Formats: sequence, C-alpha cells, structure tokens
Amino acid sequence: MSKEANEVRGEVSKSYANAVSRPSHGGGCCGGGSPVQKGAVVALGGYSKSELSALPEEAVVNSFGCGNPVALAGLAEGEVVLDLGSGAGIDLFLAAKKVGPKGRVIGVDMTDAMIAKASENIRKGKYTNVEVRKGIIEELPVESASVDWVISNCVINLSPEKPRVFREIARVLKPGGKMLVSDIVATDLPEEVRRSSALYSSCVSGAISEDEYLAGLRAVGLVDVEVRARLVYDSDQLEAIAGSESGCGCGLGKEELAAYAPSLAGKVWSAKIYARKPL
Repeated sequence: MSKEANEVRGEVSKSYANAVSRPSHGGGCCGGGSPVQKGAVVALGGYSKSELSALPEEAVVNSFGCGNPVALAGLAEGEVVLDLGSGAGIDLFLAAKKVGPKGRVIGVDMTDAMIAKASENIRKGKYTNVEVRKGIIEELPVESASVDWVISNCVINLSPEKPRVFREIARVLKPGGKMLVSDIVATDLPEEVRRSSALYSSCVSGAISEDEYLAGLRAVGLVDVEVRARLVYDSDQLEAIAGSESGCGCGLGKEELAAYAPSLAGKVWSAKIYARKPL
C-alpha cells in the first residue's frame, strides 16, 4: 500500500466527508430542492420516484452515485450482498428490500461521516438486515467466499489501486457469485484533467477506460465480463452533474468540470459492468 495511494484515499475521504456534512437547506447536500425532484445523477442513474420515496430522505440527498446498480442485478431473497463504498446507504436499502429478512446486506465505506450517516439511516429505516463496516475497498473487512453479489455505485473509479479492488471482489464472492457495478469510465482525457485532484473526487480524473476495466476483472479470474448498459455523457449532462446536489463529489470541482465539459463530451460515461466468479 503506497504512500501516494494513501494520500489519494485521504483526499477523497476528506472531500466526501465535507460534502455529507454540509447543511441540506431543504434538499440536497449542496442545497437545492426535493431529493426526488432534483439531482442530475440520481435522475440519469435510473432511480424511480417510487424507489426513492420509500427510503430515508438522508440516504437520497446524500447519494453520490452515477447509476442504480440494484436495478439490473438479479438479487434474490436470502442472498448476501456487499456494497463497495456504500455511502449514506441508498443502494444498501434498495438491496435490502430485494433480499428480504432472510438475506443480508453489508456496506463498506472508508469515511467516518458516511458510516455515521448510513448507521443513522439504518436506525431511521428500521432495517434489520443491513450493516455497515469501516474499511477500504482494496482490503475489504469481509470473509472470503462469503457474498452472493458485489454491487457498487461510482466508487471503484476513485480507487488509486484498482487491480487490488478487482482481486478483493474475486476473493469475497462465493463460487458462482456475481458482481454488478455502476461506475464511470473514460477515454482520452486531457492531461490537465488527469492531474486535477478536484476532478478526481468528482469521479472523472481517476476513471480508466472501459477496456482496461473489463481486462482487470478478467485478470483476477472473473468470467462472463460484460457491459450491460451505458450512458455516454454529452456536454449538457456533464455540466448538470457538475452542479448537481447529488452527483459524484457533490459539486466538487464543478467549475473545472463545467469548463472542460465541451471537450469531454463523449469521452466520459457511466457503465453497468457485470462479472461472475466461476463455480
């Protein structure tokens, strides 16, 4: 675990702790209106109003994802689900409903403020089949071969050590277990974008290409690796995400992202990526 990687994780954790700690001012974590009505990424990510209305409000307004990984996952009653970078818990709670009281949902997050927020939302929602654990996704506090599904929402792109994350996914999945994550991938990013720490926390600078992502999953022995859905961002969508109260990083680096939006159009997209651990 390199010093540089730890520094990147520290900056990302600090950014999200600051974002989740901001007053909501009647809506999102950066201000704004109703969490169901507002939020470019929540809207673009495929969360329905009925799904969101059934969740604790703080889980919605403090969502920093780029998609809805639960929507396309075939979660079944009684299964064990692991959410990487679970944040305030929006995907934990959607998964909990699908696996039912006999199932279990585990969230892992490295940020104390997020752990506290998720724990508060678990209590408010009276979820008995959900727990959160503190840890990094490159070294998961989860037993080997113990989960049926790994999900994640716009988090792996933030890791400075993605091959380690892929190895951990393969380790914790049961034989036959599956993964479906929503994440940001990118190609041909300008060097000045790659160097921006603010745009790293905004889920852009640390994104790898789709081909590299899929190759990384295959390299750790996962099979049936494929992209099941894509949303390629145009300039207007990138600008909307930059100013969103519920987007990656909650508006961190929004001026930079808005400035680069025209040149990044078509080069950054959200992908739902599936893989399976062989039996």
